[in-house]
Amino acid sequence: MKLRSITLNNVRRFTEPARVDGLGDGLNVLCEPNEHGKSTLFDAIQALFFKPHGSRDKEVSSLRPHAGGAPEVTVELETADGRFTLTKRWFQKATATVHQGDRLIAQADAAEAWIADLLGGDAGGPSGLIWVRQGVTDLTAGTTKERQAALEARRDLMTSVGDEVEAMTGGRRMDRALARCRDELAALATGTGKPKTGGAWKAAIDTVEALTAQEQDLAATARDLHDALAERKRARRDLAEWEAPDAVAERSAKLDAARAAHTAAVRHAEELDAAARKVEMARLTAEAARGKLASLREATAERTEAARLVDATGAEKEAAGAARDKAQAARDAAQKTFDAAEVALSKAEGTRTAAQRAEAAREGSERRKELETRIAQAEEMRRRMETAAAARSGPDATALRRIETLSNTHAAAVAAHDATATQVVAHYAAGSQGAIRFGDAPLPDGQAVPVARTTRFDIAGVGQLEIRPGDTGRDADTVDAAARALRSALEAIGAATLEEARDAAAARTEAERQHAEAKAVLQSLAPDGIEQLRATHARIPVPVEDADMPDLAQAEAELVSAREERDLARGALDAANERLADTRAEVLRAETALTSLKDRLKRAEDAVARAGGATEDDLAATLSRMEAALAEEQAKHAAKAKDAPDTANTRATLTRAESVETRARDESARLKLLLARLEERISRSAGDAVEERLAETVEKLTSARETLTRIEHEVAVLRKLEQALEKARNEARERYFAPIARELKPLLHLLWPDAELTWGEESLLPDALLRDGQSEPVDILSGGTQEQVALLVRLAFARMLSHAGRTAPVILDDALVFTDDDRIERMFDALHRQAGDLQIIVLTCRQRAFRDLGGHALSIATVAPEDA
Repeated sequence: MKLRSITLNNVRRFTEPARVDGLGDGLNVLCEPNEHGKSTLFDAIQALFFKPHGSRDKEVSSLRPHAGGAPEVTVELETADGRFTLTKRWFQKATATVHQGDRLIAQADAAEAWIADLLGGDAGGPSGLIWVRQGVTDLTAGTTKERQAALEARRDLMTSVGDEVEAMTGGRRMDRALARCRDELAALATGTGKPKTGGAWKAAIDTVEALTAQEQDLAATARDLHDALAERKRARRDLAEWEAPDAVAERSAKLDAARAAHTAAVRHAEELDAAARKVEMARLTAEAARGKLASLREATAERTEAARLVDATGAEKEAAGAARDKAQAARDAAQKTFDAAEVALSKAEGTRTAAQRAEAAREGSERRKELETRIAQAEEMRRRMETAAAARSGPDATALRRIETLSNTHAAAVAAHDATATQVVAHYAAGSQGAIRFGDAPLPDGQAVPVARTTRFDIAGVGQLEIRPGDTGRDADTVDAAARALRSALEAIGAATLEEARDAAAARTEAERQHAEAKAVLQSLAPDGIEQLRATHARIPVPVEDADMPDLAQAEAELVSAREERDLARGALDAANERLADTRAEVLRAETALTSLKDRLKRAEDAVARAGGATEDDLAATLSRMEAALAEEQAKHAAKAKDAPDTANTRATLTRAESVETRARDESARLKLLLARLEERISRSAGDAVEERLAETVEKLTSARETLTRIEHEVAVLRKLEQALEKARNEARERYFAPIARELKPLLHLLWPDAELTWGEESLLPDALLRDGQSEPVDILSGGTQEQVALLVRLAFARMLSHAGRTAPVILDDALVFTDDDRIERMFDALHRQAGDLQIIVLTCRQRAFRDLGGHALSIATVAPEDA
């Protein structure tokens, strides 16, 4: 199908018939300014092919002029069967007709069916694939209904391209089979593969789980009944054994015998303990006597030794005191000699310092003069820097460049404004020069004067001439804004004109140069600052003329001699101090030792006095008697301990007999209580018919498990079927994507060499752009790149429609809004490439940008009603 002409009547602004004629094969371009009806033309074609003549929806209503009326659209087209004329009229006398020449082919609903068949059915037709409405360049844009129609169109195209695939491997039948499979699977399982709540699979699992739990409970109850009967039998037997009369009598006899034996053993152990205490008492008494005798002997010996040491230490103290007094006198004499040497050394150092100062003053005279000159020069450089800094008030280079840019912008705005503004040129007759005045100045002869807004010219002897220029497309506010920006920038630096700003900037540059030179000189003169120079100058002594000033060499010789005398005196003083310290330490040691020995003698005398006047012979006789008494008590204890019974053994025998008796009572009580409980459990379980209920539950559980196995098998089959159908559909899509990729490859390479597109499995649309080794999702590409990709994809769709026998024109209404100048040239090449066997109709208002597109130029012309 190729369009040859389009006629509109009563469609929006076209209240009179208007026609676009001469549409040829290949590339056709309708390039007109805004509001010339290009988008109206696109909407009219869309309505003709896709809106029934009886429709009154908002899209059809939007075609009516403001004054009302019945929109009417006529399209002449050419197919393989010849040329046909399609006409539709909405609202009043709504109609649809198809003519071939003068012969009526179809009308009303038959005409609608003819058009639908021409477009390839009701799957969205070419509009869903290759027609681009203004502002809707995105492949996924439009309403939900339009997006769904486009998806159906792509699926229909996929089926057409892959027609060699078997019936169930692509297209709508595949989608219906896959959808039914998924619906049946969704009734049983969730998307994650788990049983769906409320579904048959989940119900079967719940039934099996409930019956399994019930079967386990009943089996446990049955086992509990059997266990209770066996336990009751064991408990009765055990109770009879514990309560047998012979067993009771035997336990009682053993308990009485154990108690008697343990009582006798305890009594014997108490008697043995009493004998042991008597032995210990005798031992302690003997030890005390032995200790008194030893203490008396030690105290007597200690007293004798302490008295001897006190006498000897007293003599040593007297000798140490005499030595200390002698050392003190020697130390005092050495101190006087050292003090005299210190005074002499101090005097020699003062003489040497005065001599050094005089020598330094003589040597520093030239240095002081040099520093005074440098300080004066540095002060002059600092003054120059301050003067230059004060002169740096003009604009810097950045500010000047900004002012120059604003000046150029203002000049360009004035030039652009003047180029499109109304111009007035005066040509005076002889003798009337200057008769026309423009404000306070005469209008020049033969020179064009632009008039931007309503202006009055005074004509001498005639009056005033008022000129009102129309809208030239250039806003005078742009000139005013540029002037304000320039004026504001000049005022910010205190200049009135650009030349003043440049002079101020030059002055600033010169001041900065002088400042830098002065700073460099100052840095060389005073790298650490002028104050540091002054401090250095102050440290150099002022020379003093003094005839009595000593010679430096003689002063230094006298200083060396004084230091040697002082060092000798200090050595003698240090030796005297050490000797005095040693004698003092010796006296202190003797005094401390004497005090300690006197304390020792006093303690020894006290120890002898504590013996109470007893002699060593008396204490020795007492010790002999105590040792004899100890031997007697030890003999008695040994005789008592011989063949004594073991209380631990008798205690263990008694404890065992008591525990046996206690256990017998506890076991009898426990078994009686256990028998009562078992009787109650057996009675309760026997009345619930547990065995019959268990058999019935096992039967139900077997049936439920069979049902669950069948459903799980059905789920597994549905999953395998879904995978098989998806695999088959993917193979069909590969057959669809392959020709799309072939068509797109040369078009993409016009913009990006080696670029490719990846496709979405569900949307059948580009998913990502592969270029420079990176994958970029389509939705994050720039607006220009997205519209370029969308247009190239539509051109590829158009070529595939042609291969499928459904040739349709490609209609683009301002489809390259965001494309830059470089890429738009390559997009033009793509349009020409595809226009070889397609009809492409481009509608645009961008006259300058589309000047280089080429193609067959179209126009909208008004025609007489009778011609229409």
